[in-house]
Amino acid sequence: MSDVNREARADALLDSVQEERHRRLKIFLGAAPGVGKTFAMLSAARELKRQGVDVVVGLVETHGRTETSALLEGLEVLPRRQVNYRGRDFTEFDLDAALARRPAVILVDELAHRNLPGGRHERRWQDIAELLDAGIEVYSALNVQHLESLNDQVRRITNVTVRETVPDAFLDRARDIVLVDLPPRELIQRLKQGKVYVPETAAAALDAFFSPTNLAALRELAVDTVAGHVDSDLRDHMLARGGAMPVRRRVLAAIDGHSQSEYLVRVARRIAERRGAPWSVAFVDTGATLDKTRREQLDAAMRLARRLGGDTIVLRGHAVADELIAHADREGIGQIILGRTRERPLARMLGRSLTQLLLRRGAHLELTIIATPAERAQSRRRLRMPGGRGRRSEYIYATLATLVAFGLSFVADRYLSVANLSLIFLTAVLVVAVRTRMAVAVYTATLCFLGYNFFFAPPRYTLVIANFDDVLAVCLFFVAALVCSRLATQLSSQVESMRAAHAHARALLALGQRLATSTDAAGIRDVGAGALAHALRCDVAVLMRDPSRVLHAVATSPRDVRLTPQDLAAADWCEQHAEPAGRYTDTLNAAPCWALPLGGENHRLGVAALRFPAEAHDLSPDQRSLALAMVQDIGQALERARLTDELEGARVQGETERLRNALLSSVSHDLRSPLASMIGSAGTLASYGDQLPAGERKELLEAILGEGQRLDRYIQNLLDMTKLGHGTLKLNRDWTDVAEIVAAAVTRLHKLFPELKVDTMLPPGTVLLYVHPALIEQALFNILENAARFSPPGEAVRVIVRSAAEKLQIDVIDRGPGIPEDERALIFDMFYSVARGDRAPQGTGLGLAICRGMIGAHGGSVEALPGDGIGTTIRITLPLPPPPEETP
Repeated sequence: MSDVNREARADALLDSVQEERHRRLKIFLGAAPGVGKTFAMLSAARELKRQGVDVVVGLVETHGRTETSALLEGLEVLPRRQVNYRGRDFTEFDLDAALARRPAVILVDELAHRNLPGGRHERRWQDIAELLDAGIEVYSALNVQHLESLNDQVRRITNVTVRETVPDAFLDRARDIVLVDLPPRELIQRLKQGKVYVPETAAAALDAFFSPTNLAALRELAVDTVAGHVDSDLRDHMLARGGAMPVRRRVLAAIDGHSQSEYLVRVARRIAERRGAPWSVAFVDTGATLDKTRREQLDAAMRLARRLGGDTIVLRGHAVADELIAHADREGIGQIILGRTRERPLARMLGRSLTQLLLRRGAHLELTIIATPAERAQSRRRLRMPGGRGRRSEYIYATLATLVAFGLSFVADRYLSVANLSLIFLTAVLVVAVRTRMAVAVYTATLCFLGYNFFFAPPRYTLVIANFDDVLAVCLFFVAALVCSRLATQLSSQVESMRAAHAHARALLALGQRLATSTDAAGIRDVGAGALAHALRCDVAVLMRDPSRVLHAVATSPRDVRLTPQDLAAADWCEQHAEPAGRYTDTLNAAPCWALPLGGENHRLGVAALRFPAEAHDLSPDQRSLALAMVQDIGQALERARLTDELEGARVQGETERLRNALLSSVSHDLRSPLASMIGSAGTLASYGDQLPAGERKELLEAILGEGQRLDRYIQNLLDMTKLGHGTLKLNRDWTDVAEIVAAAVTRLHKLFPELKVDTMLPPGTVLLYVHPALIEQALFNILENAARFSPPGEAVRVIVRSAAEKLQIDVIDRGPGIPEDERALIFDMFYSVARGDRAPQGTGLGLAICRGMIGAHGGSVEALPGDGIGTTIRITLPLPPPPEETP
């Protein structure tokens, strides 16, 4: 098996496992109303009820049919939700009641129904999707004309535009699609008998929708839909079981924003479904200015592609064909779908049309040209002068610029030749072209051409030109004006496009840089809220759940952002389902905010709520893509912070466990040994008492005293370490001579090691330290004890004190075996012991750790250095402030 097939099989197996719990949908599909979909659905439900399955009717529309109503008897029917809309009372499916009841199977009729405003979702299929996500199996009914990808075909067949549609991607979630079929003649007969609509409505339906030709065509669409679903299931089943399947290359629909774009999207969806291939839609932004109508059509096509389950992308570049081919090569696209465009004759003659360029440069790609609906009305609209206050102002601006050019030309007429006067008009055309659209620039060029010809080209005050050279000059002027206006308009549009792209890139770069310097989740949320608000010109709130699972804002920009109950409901749904909600979506779209999830399904890290101005009825693709990209970056940064916290927690837990084990080991050794010695000595004294010589009794008592003092030092070390760890160590600073501290520590050391020789070297005069004397003495004593324990017999321990650069250094030098270089920084850790090093096996490993804590509390440091040839030097460095008399 090839690597490609093996990978495809693995993906298919993974998809089958992940989608098993989601594919709980059964759809009863018909070619038209009245074929018996609801009847078949209720019959199947009654059979499940007979088998003992928990079946509930969520919503079923009987339309007054007696035989359908009879099937509801014996089935549990959920009460409907009451809705008041525009002063009238309606009933809707109660999603919350269904989720609370949580049956095994629920019936929800009319899959394509549009919910009344105020509900959680705009469409009923979204309600059903939430039921499926909750693990509830759903039975529903659908007419084929409501499929989104068939909308154009249904309009051509029936001359009726269906407004209530269901995305084809949702149909892919169906485990079973049952075709409920009825021959056209029988359906028409049922319609005449009043079994589908009331008589008044039935008569109109027979004349319009329910003609034999229409029903036959719709019937064919229904059969093709079910057959395609069966083919898709069979293909996935064979691939999951290791069957040999061809490599599925992606399908790309290239749209330009004209009215046929939505049609191309639907065609691409159908082609990709038949091939079982992933698909996407691309628009190439060449920098040309798009009018409002074309921009709206482009946005609508992109939204349709996302609803149908496709990916969308906006490519940027001057050469459309090159951008499409490069994108196809990067993404493994094998087929490009184009609409038949209205190309200029000159472009066709020069071989520069998009179709010809793709055929010549993309020979390895399959190119499909789709015949699109005629655009005569659209063409006529484009020929008319655009209306609107903003566009009229452009033509007024162009007229004024032309008048200014005329005025300057009349003044310069006596000084310049006719040919040079044309440069004034060319300048006016360029100025207008840079600041307006192409149509306005052509309008300006035409006015300038006519005025230049009439007022300045001889013979004047007529459009007739006598001299052939003047004819050539005037014609060349008009051509130059058109070319300059075209180039200037393109350049202006490209500059605007590049400026927008640069602004988006700069916003993402700035966000990335600020997120990289944020070390905790709170900082990331603050940075993210501020960056979103600045880049998108909107109010932003980042919400998270508190320990009681209540969602609340933890970061806002600006600070006074207040969320409405609708915003909180949308954010709550968004956080639960890890999908966008609120404004600009079909879920809880009455909310003023657009709620976007942070993180993924496995780790939900909050919600970003974006509130745009009320007049921003929709977002451009650039705004939408920038918002999604920034939210994704913020989510990734929060995920990084979460992983960092988890790793730090694991590290701390591991370190805590290590210290616990070390403490238990130390306690078991350093307590048991002296206790055993003390118990043995005390037992001997208790057993023999006066029978022992006085000298032996004294030795036993001294042993008990020594081991008791050893235990006292050990417990004191534990207490000191506890204070350091909890930050409760208090410094009672005082001015103290360093010589007194050294002398006190050496005196204590001689009590433990009477035979030890200690050489001290102090600086001349008095050196005062502003420290807690007892703590510094204890730290120095711990270091001296460590050095004494491992110094060879007869070798002295040296203490050298020196001051330099407002610092005081105390070096304790021994002649022991030394410490390996890679372990010198570790000896100050708690319970750390160096094998055959500076500390004996019976050492607790706390002395030097306490020393580092005490010295550090005074703003100093302690480090281990190599000795003079052999041994080790422990250096204490303390700040040396000015003496009291020098302090201002």
